[in-house]
Amino acid sequence: MTIKSYIEAMPKVELHVHLEGSIRPETFLKLAGRHKIALPATDLEGLRRWYEFTDFSHFMEVYLKIAASLKTPEDIELIAREFLAGQARQNVRYSEVIYSPYNQFLANGIPFDEQLGALNRARAWAAREHGVDCQIIIDISRESTPEQGEIVAGWAIGAMGHGVCGLGLGGPEVGNPPEKFKTAFEMAFEAGLPAMPHAGETVGPESVRGALAWLHPYRILHGVRAMEDPALVGDLRERQIPLDVCPTSNICLKVYPSLEEHPLPKMLNLGLNVTLNSDDPPMFSTSLTEEYVKAVEVMGLSLAQLEGLVRNGINASTLGAAEKADLLDTFATENKRLAAIHLP
Repeated sequence: MTIKSYIEAMPKVELHVHLEGSIRPETFLKLAGRHKIALPATDLEGLRRWYEFTDFSHFMEVYLKIAASLKTPEDIELIAREFLAGQARQNVRYSEVIYSPYNQFLANGIPFDEQLGALNRARAWAAREHGVDCQIIIDISRESTPEQGEIVAGWAIGAMGHGVCGLGLGGPEVGNPPEKFKTAFEMAFEAGLPAMPHAGETVGPESVRGALAWLHPYRILHGVRAMEDPALVGDLRERQIPLDVCPTSNICLKVYPSLEEHPLPKMLNLGLNVTLNSDDPPMFSTSLTEEYVKAVEVMGLSLAQLEGLVRNGINASTLGAAEKADLLDTFATENKRLAAIHLP
């Protein structure tokens, strides 16, 4: 038995994973064929070559093409079911899943309530059939107008308690500073809806500082570029704002040259509040399980740090205090049993 088998078996949570980015290549080809969407490749091998990203713009090109393949509520329910079944296979008991409804509304005219209905049907199915749960972070694209951002914020606020747990901000950071969407996030803050903006991925510490100044973040998605500013690191450590870190994504999108040079171990050693996530797993040929395995085998994290990342994920979630306590107790008991089976 090995630490890899222990990681595969241990219960997990995930807080930074995009639903549209979780679509398997096989499903993408099926949807594209169903809706007669032209692709630069017509087989899995060619599609995987297209996924070898040259930069963030190339990634966004692929991501938006995938999102455009979701033409109906049934398509949305299909990808959500497939995603949640995949989480169950990894023993990911709870996820907070990022979803960008305005893309589907703009491209395909699907009303938000129909999109939410599809997501909630998939959530109910996954709870019944697989015993896993998730909630949805409704994401604003940075390329939207401020007014469109306010529309999305209104949708998310209206769906609080109906599967939606937060308001996000994703897409290209360059040229789209956080203050562009300050009104949308002020709306969410006043309504009590947590904010989970992307920041500090393709833009440096100023992006994280902007998110802190304008968006009332409950968590920051990525945030790794904060490491370039020691004063900002000190602020994040003092405030213990969770940073949802996605190492393989950072390598694939050229934020860092290799996993060996990724700052995750240093972030933990400095006392930052970090969670571990897969971001867009099929697009980066990874999974949450693989992220944990790489963290140990490549980045040198200890078993204690590994289990600490899982606890961080539970504590950084939007679950209530009682639900968090139950998960922490359950995971601790299961990990002790699994360690006796899988670890030397």
